[in-house]
Amino acid sequence: MAETLVTGGAGFIGGNFVHFWNAHHPGDRVLVLDALTYAGNRSTLAGADNAELIEGDIRDTDLVERLLRDHDIRTIVHFAAESHVDRSISGPDAFIDTNILGTNSLLKAARAVWLAGDGIAHRFHHISTDEVYGSLGPDDPAFSETTPYAPNSPYSASKAASDHLVRAYHHTYGLEVTTSNCSNNYGPYQYPEKLIPLFFLNALSGQALPIYGDGMNVRDWLHVEDHCRGIEACLGQGKPGETYNIGGGAELPNLTVIDTICREVDRAFEEVDGLAERYPDAPAARGEKSEMLKTFVTDRAGHDRRYAIDETKARRELDYLARHRFEDGLRQTLRWYLANEDWWRPLLRS
Repeated sequence: MAETLVTGGAGFIGGNFVHFWNAHHPGDRVLVLDALTYAGNRSTLAGADNAELIEGDIRDTDLVERLLRDHDIRTIVHFAAESHVDRSISGPDAFIDTNILGTNSLLKAARAVWLAGDGIAHRFHHISTDEVYGSLGPDDPAFSETTPYAPNSPYSASKAASDHLVRAYHHTYGLEVTTSNCSNNYGPYQYPEKLIPLFFLNALSGQALPIYGDGMNVRDWLHVEDHCRGIEACLGQGKPGETYNIGGGAELPNLTVIDTICREVDRAFEEVDGLAERYPDAPAARGEKSEMLKTFVTDRAGHDRRYAIDETKARRELDYLARHRFEDGLRQTLRWYLANEDWWRPLLRS
């Protein structure tokens, strides 16, 4: 039986996709290839019964070719990437290595195995980001699939390069590819360097909530389960060679997101028994407001002002529509972190 290869499947979005696929396609086998860097976590895959984890690097083309042949893999879903903008500013080399060279390695392996001889039916799906399109002004139309690329950070530049490689392998060699560009994801299993889990956990521990600039940078927020459904639709209904923008329909300033986090933390302390004993350093444990922890800090270099996704094409061609309201999804996410301290607590010590 053919298997699906998920790269970066022990990370945040990839791990959620493995669980999603396991739940919705219980007869399918999934092979996860992950280098288990700081953002990869074996425990993220706990409970994914039909998934097998291989620790390895996507830049190891020989390894990828062996996996494709030995497991009769016909589908690659490529999540593996360095993705934290701040890290890309301080150390861009890792982003070039993983996001560009790693993607090229996967494409080379897929071409060698899938296009040899008469070729076999296959699909290479590449997950990218809305950040490749650059920054929008307050009145600019949302990003569409025809928006020119204008990346502003080493991270987004490396993702833009990988997008172009995927496109080139389709047009040059005939590799059957699709690409999806998503907006900001949130949900379970997200590494705590990202805004939503970082601010959740800081509010629980009474640490500062550092807000870049004036806090009015705007992002479109996408619950990771909606993203997984969008990827599923790309695999099933997407046309080879096409790109699809997957958004959450929740375009919000960072300050609004942070204020919502603070309110949800305060609400949890009112509704969940025992939180004050578990997190005594939280302002909410003393009946105070979490918003008191907000601190404005110097904006980061090249900070894009606004992202927004026009998902018309995905709605029309894939029947995709986000299902999670932001406030509901955020509340579910906070409750997941409260219920899964054994997952995130070791990450704070690493």
